[in-house]
Amino acid sequence: MIRELFSATVIIGIISSGIRLATPYLYASIGEMFGQRSGVLNLGVEGQMLLGAFMAFYVALKTGNLWLGVLAAMGVGALMGLAMAFVTVNLQATQGISGIGFYLFGLGMSNLLFQKLIGTVETVQGFPRISLPLLGKIPVIGDIFFNQNMLVYLAFLLVPAAWFVLHKTTLGLKIRAVGENPEAADSLGVSVSRVRYFTVILGGVLSGVAGASLSIALLNVFQQNMTAGQGFIAVALVYFGGWRPWGILGGALLFSLVNALQLWIQVLGVPIPSELAVMMPYVLTILVLTVSVSKVRGPSALTKVFEREG
Repeated sequence: MIRELFSATVIIGIISSGIRLATPYLYASIGEMFGQRSGVLNLGVEGQMLLGAFMAFYVALKTGNLWLGVLAAMGVGALMGLAMAFVTVNLQATQGISGIGFYLFGLGMSNLLFQKLIGTVETVQGFPRISLPLLGKIPVIGDIFFNQNMLVYLAFLLVPAAWFVLHKTTLGLKIRAVGENPEAADSLGVSVSRVRYFTVILGGVLSGVAGASLSIALLNVFQQNMTAGQGFIAVALVYFGGWRPWGILGGALLFSLVNALQLWIQVLGVPIPSELAVMMPYVLTILVLTVSVSKVRGPSALTKVFEREG
């Protein structure tokens, strides 16, 4: 059994599965990164993912249109982000506590909607895999990287796009300025409130897409609390990645590959207790965060309330 784990077929399967499993982490973490770079910590990502997952699944189930499901997830994520921005920017509530409140709201509301609108386990025909021309025909590499569904491709394209916006545009400069020194940014005419509203809403939209990638692209089913802590892992990956898109990509791949490994361990019946196998990705996350966070400095204004003088 252990020998099978190191066979070429299984290794290819682990890497291919890891690529797919990284999808929700990338959407949610990149969105959360923008919010944190502007100074707002959103611990409600998990709740946004759950509502996004439900709305995407429900709309896809009723209409048969997967992209309408994605749009519905984006919409509910945007509304959750708008509410989070209002609470943290206008009402100046403690970000950590309000984020937990939004998580509990998302958890409870998604469960309630599922019970009232669906009630039983249903499945949908999710996004099909698309083999990219020429690239998909490359031996081994093609099967791993270029034979995925559309939401996977978009998630990985989001990484360089986020880097470009953050470091090569005026908008990115404003986001970084607000997150480092909101007082100085305000004195130069940058609206701190508008920037934070934009980034938190953007984070909500991407968290909604992250939920959609679970329910109509990876699992093709909705279950209560189906995210199982992935939203909190996404927040942790922002710290692991040093608030940089490429660092987040590395962390998401590391976590998802270990997660894929533990799934294959259970499938192959490797003599390791299943409880220990399931714990592997989370133990790794704790260990990596313990080592990495102390070496990277986050945005100076993260979680700090901004009050404009005068």
